Amino acid sequence: MALADVLFQVGIVVAFGHLVAFLVVVGWDPRPSAAGAPLLRHRLRRNLREVIPTLGVLAIVLTINKVVRDVGVELSWLIGINLTGYIYLLESEFVAVVQSYANPTLTAYFGFMYVFGYTFLLTFPVLAYAVYERVRPLRVLFLTYILNYGVGFVCYVLFVAYGPRNFMPELVEPLLYQSWPQSQLLVQQVNVNTNVFPSLHTSLSATVALVAYRFRAAYPRWLPIAAVLAVSIIVSTMYLGIHWATDVVGGILTAVASVEIAIRIEDGRLTDTFRKWRGGDGVSE
Repeated sequence: MALADVLFQVGIVVAFGHLVAFLVVVGWDPRPSAAGAPLLRHRLRRNLREVIPTLGVLAIVLTINKVVRDVGVELSWLIGINLTGYIYLLESEFVAVVQSYANPTLTAYFGFMYVFGYTFLLTFPVLAYAVYERVRPLRVLFLTYILNYGVGFVCYVLFVAYGPRNFMPELVEPLLYQSWPQSQLLVQQVNVNTNVFPSLHTSLSATVALVAYRFRAAYPRWLPIAAVLAVSIIVSTMYLGIHWATDVVGGILTAVASVEIAIRIEDGRLTDTFRKWRGGDGVSE
């Protein structure tokens, strides 16, 4: 099976998930806007126009991350710090203990969540917030993605860290590849063996759940769905032997910081804080 076939499978499943989730979480509103166009279409166009600058920055950050994945490994070995041994000293065989509870049902569930659930979790809120009556949730979401990938870019250059399945293969099995070998074609496009700290699967999943909580009044039904998916994906990173618990903790801290900073940027509070830091109430001394 080629990469295109795997991408097609993921696309079909995620698209179906979007359709069901849209009807359950957002709902269909047939009312027209003041301009006469369908309301949801009007909101979509307006919100996309508003977030074009932020979306442009996100595209740049994603491009940089792609370049880093291609050439950053050699750079990491030149200037980076190998954290793998320190992580092992900190948590020892915790991931192996997690895997001791493995069974075919759990492996199928967590494997599905790691690939399909993660893709859905990152993309559905973009669709949902794009048709919301206010642009703020969508812009905050994009800002958090920028911050997450920015932290990942810096850490993946500064640190070298192998996942538990690579560091202690005699104790931790690559369960995802054993249960669905074709997934390796997809994972290799976004992951590098030496870039596991922090876990971006964890940070981005936790970020979506935290944003769902911050804007829970927008879509109350989305919060429990996002929370269950985020927890499942976070656990899957360890269950499948891809990440250490340390990577997960780092990812959660990244998520909390990213959401808080994004909210402050959107509200203008970060600029105010910087001005006060430079000189009182914004006037340089």
